[in-house]
Amino acid sequence: MRILIVEDDLLLGEALSAGLRQLGHVVDWFGDGTQANAALAGTTFDAVVLDLGLPGGDGLHWLARWRNAGITVPMLILTARDGAAHSITGLDSGADDYLIKPITVDELAARLRAVLRRTSGRAQSVWQHGALEYNPATKAVLWQGKSIDLTGRELALLEALLKHPQRVLSKAHLQEKLYDWNSAEPESNTLEVHVHHLRRKIAPSIVRTLRGVGYALGSGEAEP
Repeated sequence: MRILIVEDDLLLGEALSAGLRQLGHVVDWFGDGTQANAALAGTTFDAVVLDLGLPGGDGLHWLARWRNAGITVPMLILTARDGAAHSITGLDSGADDYLIKPITVDELAARLRAVLRRTSGRAQSVWQHGALEYNPATKAVLWQGKSIDLTGRELALLEALLKHPQRVLSKAHLQEKLYDWNSAEPESNTLEVHVHHLRRKIAPSIVRTLRGVGYALGSGEAEP
């Protein structure tokens, strides 16, 4: 999951970013709405964690602006503003959840998973594709009931494909899900290497290649 954090508190921003990365997420963190706005304009995120007390523009201002612009990415407000009135205002402005500081990284990650289940129409906590099972909470992957050991990038690639099982995803889109803006520029064949590893560790048919277009989730059935 690629997550955008908009938080001006240096210690909290660093802690949330580091904690979510340790859980296997790709994270970009900015301290104000202007920088976040530029990031949203050029990158596809799975979710946004938004503080309200931001310099140069309140978080509610940016939330309303993004929703009015047609940006539908799930947005979770994370703020010190307690009380029902603040929560109602945030939710009515377009937020998908309203969280009060302080919060643990584990709870934030669980809230993110819950929001993505709702927005993607997945009621189950475990994603199933034929003989393949994936648990986003534990990052456990099973193929025909057998545990599969994947690296963080391989997990991110598999999750991106599982989220859109009927779509062909471009190389650029998939790379966005694997690398944040602080990552070193990946080599030209890095994505192909990750795809090769998924096929080797799970099944050759698990990822389909559409030459000149991109990749798609393949068959979830075991080959004879």
